[in-house]
Amino acid sequence: MIQETVIKYTIHCMLLCGLLFVNIASAQDEEDAEAPKSSIYVPIIPAFVVNYGGQGKLKYIKLEVSLRVQDTLSSNSVRHHMPLIRDYLVREFSRLDDIDVDTQQGKELVRIAALEGVQALVAEEEGEDVEITGLYFNNFVVQR
Repeated sequence: MIQETVIKYTIHCMLLCGLLFVNIASAQDEEDAEAPKSSIYVPIIPAFVVNYGGQGKLKYIKLEVSLRVQDTLSSNSVRHHMPLIRDYLVREFSRLDDIDVDTQQGKELVRIAALEGVQALVAEEEGEDVEITGLYFNNFVVQR
């Protein structure tokens, strides 16, 4: 009689522990599913200083740029290809003209075009696994 009670008690304890474990595991899965991905910002150092505008008087722009990526894999890929990204951006920024740098709309178009170009460049090198979600100007200075 005592042995049967001990066995029943042990079985009940095991069932309760199993249910508790399942509840804890499902709660952890819900937390993981609800947790937003945190972004990583990768500064492109040093700042870009390029002349722009073609023929005539030399004009310069100084740009401090950061890239926003979704995960460490993307961050590592961006850092690995930084010389290629810098080369691309120097060439693109040197093609600008006064219309591009004088207005807020022009600067925004430059930012979007630079982002799309960097995304395409890295996708060509690494594939679609690298997620670059933003390119931001931390500083945009024009000298005429």
